[in-house]
Amino acid sequence: MRISVIVPAFNEEAGIRATLSALTDSPDSGPDIEILVAANGCIDRTADVARGFGVRVLEIATPSKTAALNAADEVATGDVRVYLDADVPASPSLVRQLAEAVGRPGTEAAVPRPAVDASGSTWPVRAFYAVNARLPVFRGRLFGRGVIAVSSRARSRFDRFPAITADDMFLDAVVAPAEKTEIDISVRVAAPRTTGDLIRRVARARDGNAEFERYIGANPGVVAAPAEADSTSWLRDVVLRRPWLAPAAVVYVAVVLLAERKRRSPSWDVRSGWGRAAQPVRVPAPRSPADDTDKVAP
Repeated sequence: MRISVIVPAFNEEAGIRATLSALTDSPDSGPDIEILVAANGCIDRTADVARGFGVRVLEIATPSKTAALNAADEVATGDVRVYLDADVPASPSLVRQLAEAVGRPGTEAAVPRPAVDASGSTWPVRAFYAVNARLPVFRGRLFGRGVIAVSSRARSRFDRFPAITADDMFLDAVVAPAEKTEIDISVRVAAPRTTGDLIRRVARARDGNAEFERYIGANPGVVAAPAEADSTSWLRDVVLRRPWLAPAAVVYVAVVLLAERKRRSPSWDVRSGWGRAAQPVRVPAPRSPADDTDKVAP
């Protein structure tokens, strides 16, 4: 089985070294794994750094992740596609286990377990993820890992990735719930370092999820509509079952509300939410007078 690992990269000169080193400097590396880096709109040395690892590099003028995914898909030769964020180190062993899972009858997509690493973050960030990482919305879904493997059958269900931010939610909607699996291996998901970084990330993710919902509404039948987010899940499924998380829940609520206010600001530019760490991208938020929607999603 040949595996194509597609790595879209936007100004990832600093972070992509670890990712490509994990894939290429391992004794498990082999010719069955094809690595394509799609550097899109970069103004740094991302492409040069990637070439130094001997992988195939595509340079795309447009700073667009979906444009990068589409360009790499056009030249990929693998039976399985593994879409990997440029800052998520994944070993050849992990890639092969994902591909093996996708090769099983009835399985069309596979992801690892997310392991949020907030060890280098400030205490409000750690408090936020104490709640966010326990949300049931991530169970049985493809988003929030920074790496997704899909079969050629699943990939054939659409022509091109649409020009939206939430590409992982798009893939999640393309694959039916019974066709997804989570393998018993974790992948490190780095949390933002500061509260300001976190708020920008949550704002961008909420923007992406709102954009995806608009896409679904404008393109009925293209993909299945995702399940509605439960705006009380953070309380009912997380905090009430773990009362010691009540102080963290205060931080969680504050971050979500501040992120919503930021994304609704006239000065908000979704590109300012780009960061280097892969993040869970769906955060059911508390109801509040400041929030006129009961579907929240970073």
